[in-house]
Amino acid sequence: MTATRDLVPAPEAWIELDLSPLAHISADAFFALCQANPTLRLERSASGEITVMPPAGFATGHRNIVLATAIQNWAARDGTGIAVDSSAGFQLPNGATRSPDVAWIRRERLANLPASATERFLPLCPDFVVELRSPHDRTATLRAKMAEYLANGAQLGWLIDPGARTVTVYRPGTRPERLQSPERLSGEPELAGLVVELADMWRAGF
Repeated sequence: MTATRDLVPAPEAWIELDLSPLAHISADAFFALCQANPTLRLERSASGEITVMPPAGFATGHRNIVLATAIQNWAARDGTGIAVDSSAGFQLPNGATRSPDVAWIRRERLANLPASATERFLPLCPDFVVELRSPHDRTATLRAKMAEYLANGAQLGWLIDPGARTVTVYRPGTRPERLQSPERLSGEPELAGLVVELADMWRAGF
């Protein structure tokens, strides 16, 4: 008999499931699938492929809350938009459903949506997205996600890789800008006043 511990995936390990029978389910059905499995973080590509995202390790979880807190604090001061963490899903115009690690949406865009829309996957692309690379994440996959966000309307994106100590900044119509070990990130000119300190991103210990 196989020991129970052998059936438990390692922290931040990919979980591979054959979900091809669900590739063409409706947006409502996919939302219901996610609600029926609250312990899983699911994303769906524009072609219908469903990915099960593994739980983050401790270090990644710490970095993510530092990022989310800094951006939320700025959003509260700025007042022009709403910030959300990785638990929020977005149904992009191309049909994909994504959950960036941190996202921000202008209030004026939310004002055009019915109240019921905010209780489901938001049917739009965020104005600003952040993806934080975990040890299990494939860099090529994250780069493709960032390109997808821009193609669907995002105005600014940060891809942060703590292992390589790099930040790649994405803006529409320009080549991505790769920064090596920056001490801080500025959201200017798109997000006036947003500055995120990155000391905790590069710190190896706690």
